[in-house]
Amino acid sequence: MNTRPVIMTLLPLRHITHAIMACVFLVAAIVPASAEQRGVWELIKVNGRDYVSVESMKKFYRFTKLTEVGKTVILENRKVEMRLTVDGNECLMNRVKFIFSHKIEKVGAKVYVSRMDLAKLIDPVLRPSFIKKAGDFRTVILDPGHGGKDPGATNSIGNEAVYNLKVAAQIREKLQDKGYRVIMTRTTNKFLSLQQRVDLANAVRENAIFVSIHFNSGGSHARGIETFTLSPPGVAHYGRGVVPSDNKQKTGNQNDSANIALATAVHGTLLRRLEKHTLDRGVKRARFSVLSGVKHPAILLEGGFMTHQVEARLIHNPAYQDSIATGVVEAIAKYRYAVGAKPPTSRP
Repeated sequence: MNTRPVIMTLLPLRHITHAIMACVFLVAAIVPASAEQRGVWELIKVNGRDYVSVESMKKFYRFTKLTEVGKTVILENRKVEMRLTVDGNECLMNRVKFIFSHKIEKVGAKVYVSRMDLAKLIDPVLRPSFIKKAGDFRTVILDPGHGGKDPGATNSIGNEAVYNLKVAAQIREKLQDKGYRVIMTRTTNKFLSLQQRVDLANAVRENAIFVSIHFNSGGSHARGIETFTLSPPGVAHYGRGVVPSDNKQKTGNQNDSANIALATAVHGTLLRRLEKHTLDRGVKRARFSVLSGVKHPAILLEGGFMTHQVEARLIHNPAYQDSIATGVVEAIAKYRYAVGAKPPTSRP
């Protein structure tokens, strides 16, 4: 294992001119470090992969405190708390869970985060206003998952395809009231292939975002919400190892930074809106077809488990459906604000 430190420039920087959104985008006046520190990072190789020291992150993002308690590493400033667990893949930023693509490592006395996770996750979340043209949209594409001969997850009181459509329809109405143009991949209980969904989304020529609505299935004890974005090249689908096709650039990878910023807004907003009614399963990476093929910034939301006794009843409850719809609409507004865009004109 090569662990020799190398000091090098990671990315050219600009001064941050836009405050990061409170709570969801970790608020912040995250300001770059002083001129002599700006753009300089301490990197090492771990198993052939670039890693960046947490101390470098502290300097660059102006964290004022770095604490290690056992395997927990905490970075803090006035607005942001980031918790990392050595030998693990989880990161909590202002209590929102993110699943890193690679393990957090400790080499000697220092802790390191993969350069992939820094560039493709941490930086877009902490500095969404640096994502070029991310807020330049007035159109939202909603994709109610499953439908027709494909009911999705089912239980004794309903099926996922119907719930997906109900929630998407509520999101559409709320977004239209705020002045957005909304396109739905389906408006009835019909079957669409995954490719048809991608084709419908990509037929939208103007700038847009894509939100796929789903509810989950798993063991009887599995519960909570999770939000997926496309895995960057070289990163596996969540829950499995890397295969050769994972190294290929997908259409959706052109929006890696916007994808993770949008997912952060939606996931964080829903956690706060649903509060005690859900658990945080994290923002994760996946290679779902609708994420790989869609040319617009895209996420896939799993709003709870159909197979969990309590969540099944919640998902069936119109108030819970409305909470999810309201949360997604609030999140889209927060995302636009965080990336520096003005809201569209609301309906009179």
